[in-house]
Order: sequence, then structure tokens, then C-alpha cells
Amino acid sequence: MALPRMQGSQLEEKFLFLWKACGGSPLLREFMFHPFRKWRADFTHVESRTIIEIEGGIHIQGRHNTATGFTDDCEKYMEAVLHGWRVIRLVDSQLTRETVERLVAFTFF
Repeated sequence: MALPRMQGSQLEEKFLFLWKACGGSPLLREFMFHPFRKWRADFTHVESRTIIEIEGGIHIQGRHNTATGFTDDCEKYMEAVLHGWRVIRLVDSQLTRETVERLVAFTFF
């Protein structure tokens, strides 16, 4: 079913638009943050070692809402933290200018 991926992509584009509008420094997309696993982060601010994940499909019983998907996400985020990354997870209602302005300020510390 194409809807969950399309929705995630739209949310990612909205986040990136807001990030740039708020003066955020460059982010890498689909950055492989783990030395052995092939996990990728939606967005990565390398200088602050911050990963930003946009969680799509939460209202339509997407992958993140299944037991396996949730468990896999928890493993991925725990490993990111254990490898020195900060992980910020955002859902659609958090994609506001106010929230993104706070994140832009946060990533410079």
C-alpha cells in the first residue's frame, strides 16, 4: 500500500521546509549512523550528533504501530543513543514553526 510511504514523505518534506525557513543548518538525509547495521536516519545534524526521525503513519496503523515495527524502532533508537547520537522523534502534530525553531536552536549546542 503506497499511502504510508507517501504520507511519511510529505511529512519529511514539511519538516525540511520548516527547518530551512527557520534558518537550520544543513541536514543529511538517509544518513547511515550505525557502523554495522544498515539503519538510516530520516535527518541527521552531524555536528551536534542529532538524529531527527519523522514518524509517519501513526493514524493509519502504519509500520510504527505494529508490535514488530515498534520493537524494531526501539532497537534502532537505543543503538543510536549507545553510539553517541541524540534522537528526536516527531509526529505530524509537532511539525510546526515553533517546534522546529526550538530544534534549530537546540542543534547548535
